Amino acid sequence: MSEFWMISLPAERNPDQVYQSLSTNLSKYNGLCVQYRFCIPTDLKVVGTLDLLVGLSDELSKLDLYAESITKKVAHYMGEVLEEQRHKLEDNLTVNGMTPSTFLIKFQWDSAKYPVKQTLRVLFDILSEQISKIESDLKVKSTAYNSIKGNLQSLEKRQTGSLLSRSLGDIVKKEQFVLGSSFFTTLVVVVSKASYSDWKSKYETLTEMVVPRSSELVIALSLIYEDQDNGLWTVTLFQKIVEDFKNRARENKFVVRDFTYDEKKIEECKNELTKLESDKKRQFAPLFRWLRVNFGEAFSALTHIKALRVFVESVLR
Repeated sequence: MSEFWMISLPAERNPDQVYQSLSTNLSKYNGLCVQYRFCIPTDLKVVGTLDLLVGLSDELSKLDLYAESITKKVAHYMGEVLEEQRHKLEDNLTVNGMTPSTFLIKFQWDSAKYPVKQTLRVLFDILSEQISKIESDLKVKSTAYNSIKGNLQSLEKRQTGSLLSRSLGDIVKKEQFVLGSSFFTTLVVVVSKASYSDWKSKYETLTEMVVPRSSELVIALSLIYEDQDNGLWTVTLFQKIVEDFKNRARENKFVVRDFTYDEKKIEECKNELTKLESDKKRQFAPLFRWLRVNFGEAFSALTHIKALRVFVESVLR
């Protein structure tokens, strides 16, 4: 967006003549800038003492900064919400159907929202309340959406990370486990690809109770999944040697994952992921619509605040 300066000139003569004189003088500087008339109502009500007007000027300066920060927050959050479609942000930053630059160039005071019959103090209060409301609503809406987005990202991360930390529910299958046995249990072990040979030669002798090549203690061994660095193996053994097996595996840098096959929990996790994806998709449209509308509202309010500042500063000078 271009840089805009708002300049106030003494209207000693006809305003049209003053503007024409400014344009003529600026034209001497070979395209230094392009000037436009910025229409501020001339019948705004100045009520109160000079001290009150000076105080209002200070308050308008603070409100200007506040409104600008909220307008930028709305725009920034719109970009966050767009995610991979962030390149479409500029197309959606509109004010009354115009780009911000065009809105400034064609600015007309909105008397319906900010009646000129009201005092400057009342207009200040209207604008201040409007910006505060936008900030408050943005906090509520962004908190709700970010909660869903954060939970979804956390769940997705657990399902796509390293085998050392990711969820295993979508990898393993029921038939890969011994279930319902009073004697046997199946463990899942993460082994680095470089250690496959070491694992195959050691897993049967990690504990004293394991007889080499004995199907009584270690009855099944299977590589069920690989990522870039590691493989996930199942090993089925007597329940009473599980802790000893885990300790010996750790000493040999084989990582036994704390995992119990639970079909119900696996299904609940899948349902939670589906629900979060659905919730995020459902909330996106109304949230994005609100952001588009309220960026325009905030930018318009900001422009009116700047117009008031120009007016008040001009009166004081």
